[in-house]
Amino acid sequence: MPVSKAQQKATRKYMKNHYDRLEMQVPKGKKEKISTHAIEHDGSINKFLNRAVDETIERDNNN
Repeated sequence: MPVSKAQQKATRKYMKNHYDRLEMQVPKGKKEKISTHAIEHDGSINKFLNRAVDETIERDNNN
């Protein structure tokens, strides 16, 4: 069943109010490597990148 226009609008509004967006550029071919790794470990590129950022910040702050 398709999502209604009202639901799409509500979702966009929620995302705008609760999330920031980042854009990342990688060399050709690296996206596929990241995607494969993420799917094997977390299930999504977004989850993987968030985990990688969180772990790096924590490690950097503990040194």
